[in-house]
Amino acid sequence: MATTWIVAADSSRARILQVAGRQRLDEVESLLNPEGRMNDRELTTDAHPRFRGTGGPGSDRQEMPAAEHAVELFAKRVGDYLDKARVAHRFDELVLDEVPKDLSWFSQRDLESYFRSSSGT
Repeated sequence: MATTWIVAADSSRARILQVAGRQRLDEVESLLNPEGRMNDRELTTDAHPRFRGTGGPGSDRQEMPAAEHAVELFAKRVGDYLDKARVAHRFDELVLDEVPKDLSWFSQRDLESYFRSSSGT
């Protein structure tokens, strides 16, 4: 039987779940990113120096907001975790689905119910 993983994630948490039968999911890993719920002001401690003067390389560069950068780093961390698991043959199928709900904070039972009802079984 193929091993299927499901990823339920948002900007501050990623849950890796394994399908363990028709009615059950087992949590493989829970990755946290507390910075994903912070705003730029909370993440930035010092102002970056401003370039004043006559142009030059980098003088007009736009910096990524700190909160966006933290989320991007977290997404990379999740991707790295999944890639290592793929190379180690820990799963055969990976389900990544964009849904209009934040499933990453659902309880185990609610996740099982949600996937059961969305799959029609």
